[in-house]
Amino acid sequence: MRKRADFLACNRGRRQPMPGFVLLMRERKDDNPATRLGITVTKKIGGAVVRNRMKRRFRALARAILPHQGISGTDYVLIGRAGGVEREYSSLVKELEKALRRLQAPETGENHTSSGAKRSHRPPSGDQPPPRKSHAHKGRGKGRGAGFQAGQPAKPHSADNATLSPDNKTSQP
Repeated sequence: MRKRADFLACNRGRRQPMPGFVLLMRERKDDNPATRLGITVTKKIGGAVVRNRMKRRFRALARAILPHQGISGTDYVLIGRAGGVEREYSSLVKELEKALRRLQAPETGENHTSSGAKRSHRPPSGDQPPPRKSHAHKGRGKGRGAGFQAGQPAKPHSADNATLSPDNKTSQP
């Protein structure tokens, strides 16, 4: 998968979090029997070398497991998690097989998770980022910054520009 719309569509499907990754699954409505894979590893996982290593491991996992245990006509997305790159390959294989089994099990209802536990009606606590704070403009110009108060003259930007003498007259150094 390469298009953003495909990733977003898969995000609306089912998901199974595991220690090394999160697996998303969505059955497509078209007649294409191909199983498609998308891989996402964000910058918070590490630098380019670490991210590329994780993507190579995910591609190897998918080549080994999805042809046998994946459903044809389905999109899968593997999202890397922070501890995933240090995990043993064999444990990643077991986790992917377990995630596929859980996702392919029939859904038990809208108030149940894929493991069968009853889900509360409260919004998820850790799945969504905290609300954004509104920040004042932090430009790089010589405008009035955080020390500006209405009705007061602006302060000089540095001691080299001007200094105030005791009689509040500007003097040159």
